[in-house]
Amino acid sequence: MNVITGDESIVYAYDPETKLQSSQWKSPGSPRPKKASMQKSKLKMMLICFFDQEGIIHREFVPPGMTVNPDFYCDVLRRLRENVRRKRPQKWRNQNLIIYQDNAPAHRPFKVSQFLAKNNMTVIPHPPYSPDLAPCDFFLFPKLKLRMKGQTFDTTEEIQEEWQQVPDTIPKRDFQGCFQA
Repeated sequence: MNVITGDESIVYAYDPETKLQSSQWKSPGSPRPKKASMQKSKLKMMLICFFDQEGIIHREFVPPGMTVNPDFYCDVLRRLRENVRRKRPQKWRNQNLIIYQDNAPAHRPFKVSQFLAKNNMTVIPHPPYSPDLAPCDFFLFPKLKLRMKGQTFDTTEEIQEEWQQVPDTIPKRDFQGCFQA
């Protein structure tokens, strides 16, 4: 299967723990623990990530202050192709990559469509208003973010360093299960 899926997500320097993560056992007569209301930090970065049923193929952070426009997205796709060539030579030999992505504004312009067609990258249409069908949104990003919740980072470099390691902790069978689902 030559399908590669990808998407963008915001990564925060601090994202509060989930209720499950912060739960604790207490006796029936003891008072409820006091818990301060926490907010996500203002320091954030955008992560772009592509994966297939074998694992992560390409991930990168959008430089601070930059937006994902068609030019930037074409550059991301060039780097994705290079990583497919290096990491998945069997997919590269087939020379027909199938990309599944959502309908984000940067994914739809004519310039991006031209780049995809020129490089034999077929796009599977994504139904509008269907975020539940994007594998990054229901599989990858929740798994990654759950591992990062409750941790605090002071700089964007610390965020990037930690996020470079987290995807490697997801087993290959989980990626395969995502594509089967």
